[in-house]
Amino acid sequence: MTDQPPKKRRIARLFATTRRRWALVLVVNCLVLTGIGLWAFWPQAVRLLPGSVQASVLPIEEAGAVLGVTLLSSTDSTEPPPELATTPESCKAAVGPATRAVYGGGWTKFYSATYQDSADVADHVVIQVLGTYPDGKQAGEVFTTLSKAVSGCESATRTAGGASSKWLYEADETTPDTLTWSAFQSGGGEWGCYRQAKLKGSTVLQAAVCQSGFGAPAAAKIAEKFAAKVGQ
Repeated sequence: MTDQPPKKRRIARLFATTRRRWALVLVVNCLVLTGIGLWAFWPQAVRLLPGSVQASVLPIEEAGAVLGVTLLSSTDSTEPPPELATTPESCKAAVGPATRAVYGGGWTKFYSATYQDSADVADHVVIQVLGTYPDGKQAGEVFTTLSKAVSGCESATRTAGGASSKWLYEADETTPDTLTWSAFQSGGGEWGCYRQAKLKGSTVLQAAVCQSGFGAPAAAKIAEKFAAKVGQ
């Protein structure tokens, strides 16, 4: 992995979240609300039928190869979870980039997959999210919603499962079709979530890597591979 720049190291030390809290609170409390199915033991041929929306995401083995680790646990969802309780409310899309705060209800196809190296306490987490809309205009509006939320939200408090946590966000790059940013929880160790979103035609996709250490290069590589598969 690429060495973490000094600026990133300072931010990670101050604002990173613990991997235990992220895996248990963010994945379980947020995504279980939408009826996630545990697919870890389903045959790959069944999970990734040619032409299906599931076939657009990188399979667990390929995502693990990008990180250089073995990912063992897999969960998925076919609709975005509800918005998270957030203060200020203007940061809802930044706090929950895969929720209805971003993807809304106008999508024609939605799919998210989360891979971890452990079902309970994860050292590495990979998330892929895809929402397809009737046309490029609607997809562009969704992408703009996410871009504006991330660039306009430096910090926010999220409440989930009766617990509140403060998060800080840093937008690294914004272009008409690519958004790169990072999210860290105040008061943690060197654990961070590195994210990239892409607008491709009528689809808005995202890739995230959460781990201890600089995960931006892995997130960018997964997003690139993911985008190349969309529409195939």
